[in-house]
Amino acid sequence: MFDLETYQIINILGLFIGIAFGIIAQKNQFCFSGSIKDYILTKSTKRGASVIMAMITAIVSTTIIANYFQIDLTQSSYFKNNINYFAVIAGGLLFGAGMMIADGCSSRSLVKYAQGDSNALVTLIFIAIFAYATTKGILYGVLDPFINNSFLIEISSKLENFQMNIFIVLAILITILLYIIKKVGRVFSLSDGILVGLLVSSAWFVTGYIGQDSMEREIALSGISFVYPSAKALELFTYYEVNELSFGVSMVCGVLVGTFAMSFINKKYSFGCTSGQNINKVKYNMIGGSLMGTGGIMAIGCTVGQGLTGLSTLAFSSALAIISIFISAVVTGKILAKYNKLPMCFIFEWDDKNKPVDFQI
Repeated sequence: MFDLETYQIINILGLFIGIAFGIIAQKNQFCFSGSIKDYILTKSTKRGASVIMAMITAIVSTTIIANYFQIDLTQSSYFKNNINYFAVIAGGLLFGAGMMIADGCSSRSLVKYAQGDSNALVTLIFIAIFAYATTKGILYGVLDPFINNSFLIEISSKLENFQMNIFIVLAILITILLYIIKKVGRVFSLSDGILVGLLVSSAWFVTGYIGQDSMEREIALSGISFVYPSAKALELFTYYEVNELSFGVSMVCGVLVGTFAMSFINKKYSFGCTSGQNINKVKYNMIGGSLMGTGGIMAIGCTVGQGLTGLSTLAFSSALAIISIFISAVVTGKILAKYNKLPMCFIFEWDDKNKPVDFQI
């Protein structure tokens, strides 16, 4: 009935993965920056535990799929030649600061916009503009001499961008998880992290296995990421060419659709809850989005792109990127909190406490 080319199937599957991500993220408000904000303001570790669980699940499931279907993850952008660790770290620092200033990373901004926070659209637009400007536009000429600096690349080459030992990485993550959940039984309430982690490996399967059968168009080996795909989505909608529709762009669209649909069922988050707080949100959205757009390109990914997708490949550069993002986010978050500029509307608690799982302040 439907005679589809392989690349069209890839785009459709990307849309469905995005829809699933949007539904999961909206239901439990899965969020990297939110988990850091939760701990800074209330010492809550619920959403942070979900993020760690997503990392663990992504690594395990991706390793299984890559080995079984013989997907060579070292052919992905996370293992690109001539990598500049200094640019990755600098990009991570920019992105981490930006996501706290804007009150949400790139994936979180997609979810917030689709569930009713119009300010998040400003963040998304600036992420897309600055990501594209850094890749091909006015900022390319400024930053390229640093990103592709031969001296810095030569120094970086002294430590090869290797695949880390899976057992060591998992041991570290499981130790962190057990430390922050306090009670082992709480693991069973982290289904959102498990599902997001499985989506990461599903994306690798789609582009790395199904996509390799494409004879009409080369399908890049890629996973879930949101910075550059957001830029390409903006380009697609402003200068439409059907050939620009890709797995990443389809996924971005899917997140919007999934979140929007879920917001009619899970209505308690379906509004811009920070709009009434005494914070110049538009200014913060513009600054944060700009930093994330540029930082995400320099770091070769965002919190999801590096913290989940990149880390699932066990790339050393991905570990550098997400650690840089985390450190910058914590420092920026604490500074914002000191001046009462870190907005919060909901407190997320564990199921076993004598209070609602999530309740509005």
